[in-house]
This record gives sequence, C-alpha cells and structure tokens, in this order.
Amino acid sequence: MNEDFILELRGITKIFPGVKALNNVHFQLKKGEVHALMGENGAGKSTFIKVITGVYTPEEGQIFLDGKEVKFRGTRDSQELGIAAVYQHPTTYPDLSVTENIFMGHQIMKGPMMDWKAMHKKAAELLGRLNANFDPKAEMGTLSVAQRQMVEIAKALSTNARIIILDEPTAALTANESKELYRIVKQMRNEGVSIIFISHRMEDMYELADRVTVFRDAQYIGTYDVNGITTADLVKAMVGREIKDMYPKPVVDIGDEVLRIDHLSRTGYFRDVCLDVRAGEIVGLTGLVGAGRTEVMQSVCGITKPSAGSVYLNGKKMKVRKPIDAMKQGVVLLPEDRQKEGLILSWGLGRNVTLPIQDDLSKAGFSDNKTENKLAKDHLESVDTKAVTIFDAASSLSGGNQQKVVVAKLLAQKGTKVIIMDEPTKGVDVGAKAEIYSIMGDLAQQGYAIIMISSEMPEILGMCDRIFVMCNGRVSGCLDRAEADQEKILHLAMLTGGEKEEAS
Repeated sequence: MNEDFILELRGITKIFPGVKALNNVHFQLKKGEVHALMGENGAGKSTFIKVITGVYTPEEGQIFLDGKEVKFRGTRDSQELGIAAVYQHPTTYPDLSVTENIFMGHQIMKGPMMDWKAMHKKAAELLGRLNANFDPKAEMGTLSVAQRQMVEIAKALSTNARIIILDEPTAALTANESKELYRIVKQMRNEGVSIIFISHRMEDMYELADRVTVFRDAQYIGTYDVNGITTADLVKAMVGREIKDMYPKPVVDIGDEVLRIDHLSRTGYFRDVCLDVRAGEIVGLTGLVGAGRTEVMQSVCGITKPSAGSVYLNGKKMKVRKPIDAMKQGVVLLPEDRQKEGLILSWGLGRNVTLPIQDDLSKAGFSDNKTENKLAKDHLESVDTKAVTIFDAASSLSGGNQQKVVVAKLLAQKGTKVIIMDEPTKGVDVGAKAEIYSIMGDLAQQGYAIIMISSEMPEILGMCDRIFVMCNGRVSGCLDRAEADQEKILHLAMLTGGEKEEAS
C-alpha cells in the first residue's frame, strides 16, 4: 500500500436494479492534491461521490484511508474520518443564519445549550480563512450563489475535513466568482487539504488539478498528469472516440436579415440595444453575467415588456404581448434553465416535444395520438436524442439529451425562423457539447437564424459568424468572426461606464 495516498479505492462496483452504476473502478488521491474527476454525464461520477461519502455501500471493492481499509456504514462514518462534499446544488437552509448552516448537525454545545458565541466566533474565523466578507449572522437566503458555496466550504472545514469533494462548483458562477473559487481551492491545497474536483469545464481542470481521472460508461479509463495529456486525448478518453472538430461550423451562404432589434430598452435592465441576425447566421451575444444578455432576449420573446424600442421580423414590426405571440410569429427561445423553464420533467419526451402544438394536433377536441407520436419521434431522432422510447420521462435523461429534447420541441413548431439559445451547453459534458454544436450547424444550414447567448469564450469564438458584446446593459461592440479573439471580447465586456467602442 502506497502511504502517499490519503484515499484509495480499488475495484469498486455498485449495482442498482438492472444497472451497473460503477464497474470495477479505481481512484487514488494524494495528500495535498487537487485531483480532477471527469467524464460524460452518466459515467458514474455522482455514484462514486456517494460511495466515498457513505451514502452508498458498494457491492464489491475496497476503500483505504491513510493506508488502512475502512467500511462506511453511513455518511456520519465518512464525516468523522474527515471526508466532506460540496454539491453543485447546495443543501442550505435559506431562513437560517450562516452560522446555523455551517454548524448544522454538529453544533458547539455548552452543557445542554448551544454555545452561540463560540459558533459565531468560529464561523467568522472560517469565513475569514476564505476571505468571505459577509456576516455569519446574515440570513442564508440573502447571499449570492457564490457566497452560499463559500458557506458550504466553510461547513466542510468546520468538520476538520481532510478530503473535500467539489461537485461542479463553477457551474453557476460568473467568471470573477470562478477565479475567487480557484483562489480558495489553491489555498486549501496549500494548507494540506486534498480535493477531488468534478467538472465538465476543461479550464477548471487546467487551472487547478495536478492529475485527472476519467470514467466512461461506469468504468475506470485512466489517470493522467494534467501537464502530460492533450485536450484531444482527454476528450477521446471521456467519449470513447476522437472528436476531430469540436466546433463544426459549416460554411453557409448567409441570407437576408430575419430579425432586427432596434434601440430596445427596459428600464433598470438594458438600454438602446441594437442587434440583427440573418438567415443561416449564428450570432453570439456575450459579456459578463449581469450585462443584460438574457433580459434583452426575454423582452424580444414577450416574457418581459420593453420600455422603448422595437423588434422587426422580416422587415415587419413585431407585436408581442406574451411568449405565445413570439412563438406564433416564428421566434422561439431555448431557456438557460432547461429543467425549470424548458421541460416538464415528469412527462414523457414525446409529450414535451408536442406541448406547444397541441391545438394543431387536436381533432374535434381529441388529440391525434398516432400523428403526435410520429411527429415527436421524428423530431427527437433529427437531433439524435438517446432514449429507449418517446415515453421515457424527461427526468431520466442526461443533461445533454434533455437539451436535445428542448431543441426538438422548438423545431416541432411550424414556421420557426429565429432560434434563441441561452447558454445551450451549460452543465453538459464534452461529448454532448460537440453534438449540440453540430445541431446548431445543421440548423444554420437549413436557413434558421440563430442567436446564441453564452459565457463560454471558446464556443462563442468557435461557432459564431458575428459576436455582439454587452456591458452594463448596452451593446459595447460587434466583432466579425475573422477579427474576434478572447482579448478583444474581454475588453468590450469590461468597458467602464458601458460606453460603446467601434470594433477595430
């Protein structure tokens, strides 16, 4: 047994009815190491976390801590041995204070009473260690997502955790918040904490990790030094095939203008926004989170009402009072939060796809099930949705396949001309990203006008014909594909005062 490893798992197998969620997987974590765990959705990463934290007991395999075999009978066992997890969606209590959230389940007692003075003091020390500048007595519900994540990390540290698992910690963070998290992770590593970092984002891995382990289809594929593996080889390990072109941007003859946003404003959110998109064109809309990108498109689609300006479709002024008006005229939105706003998770895939066109499918008040099912099946197959049947619940699919169902739903609507995609690859794995980019390219070739809102610089640069950048609620510049680069986009996104600048 190598005593350099603080944690080692050998031959772990976890079986659910009819499914091997983990099949003979291995993992080794060194003391004071940041070790990335990567793989597509469904690769077994979440099950693996739950084995390490004592939620699940594996059918086969061994777990070693500090060179000694351990068996977890529950989460308390793993916690007492110094293991803690910070999940993508923190399980916080919004109506309780920060201190109460940090010490939930392991309060400091003074006799039979809780020692609030000691807990507030300790909470302040833990937050100070993370450079968190908020009051431990503050109500949890008043904090930002990044601040809530800091509280979860402080909670892990309050248990004297030696091993901390971070599950997709940057998924809901802005670029600046991600940098702050990077600082915290590096600080914990320097203090001797060992960290398992799970992420779909390559930049997270390259910024933080010493080594990376890849799972695929519930199996262990390999462990690599981050400095010794190329992105192409890492992607091949994760998806089982070579992705020759991550951004398959086809050459398309750009047509006439389809949609034009003319001096659109909404008081308190954005002002004087001008933007256009043509048939077969992919237009990017980017900028820092909070710049007003999503809010502009919500006004275009009738979710909110603008205070000034107009939107033109094929040269005619659009009249939109509610989302159904925009949809009927051919402007559809793929929302950022597909689970809450794009799908009814308990419904089957087919019914999700045909939901907006139920009136068209009805005959004398009765649904034409045969036609509906065929239409849904055709559209789901057109975007290569991986499912057993169209009756599978949407909740049963991976994030990437859920996103495909939303795209299929948009395409099922007759007369669609403009497709607005808000963070279309958020929270999906690298293989699903490539598939979504391919779908976007196919849609552009078919003549759809596409607007993609994204915070991810590589996909903006890789997929867009033109890039509009927003800052402080205004369009600060527009770059053609040939001239755009990361430095120019960041410059436009960070212009002070939201002033406009002509693209050079």
